Amino acid sequence: MERTAAYSSSKTKTFDLILTALLTALVFVSTMLLNIKLPISINGGLVHLGSAMLFISAIVFGPKKGAFAGAVGMGLFDLVSGWALWAPITFLTRALQGYIVGKIAWAGGRKGNSIAYNLLGIIVSVPPMIAGYYLWESLIYGNWIVPLTSIPGDIVQSVIGIAVAIPVCIVLKKIPAFK
Repeated sequence: MERTAAYSSSKTKTFDLILTALLTALVFVSTMLLNIKLPISINGGLVHLGSAMLFISAIVFGPKKGAFAGAVGMGLFDLVSGWALWAPITFLTRALQGYIVGKIAWAGGRKGNSIAYNLLGIIVSVPPMIAGYYLWESLIYGNWIVPLTSIPGDIVQSVIGIAVAIPVCIVLKKIPAFK
């Protein structure tokens, strides 16, 4: 009996590891495949679908998986795509963002089933992400004004993420495997 319980626990841990790796890869690919550099600010800002995949991961699978997938997926994108200077803050802000979204979406046993709380989680997660990038950019440029031009791009990216993630989560939550 104990052997079966140990095997079951090991099987669950292996599945969690595989699922987390898959979510991380999906965030990375979503960020890599469709990204648009905006013609604003010094760096232009970047709009991509990685934010939507981070939101989906956190809403469907919870705060830990959302935080890990967002941090590592987008951080890895920064490292391999010429944005390496941004990787440390991406790792921190996206981990926090995924955790916040998942924590609110999963609070009270909701497990991402409430559209209102899913949306609230995303909205609450945006200001810390924007603040993190703003502070990082201020340190890099030694200027508190120039980073203000990046905020519209961060907002656009978040709005696109919401527009994609909420409908996808609604559909996924109707599938028995994702309930």
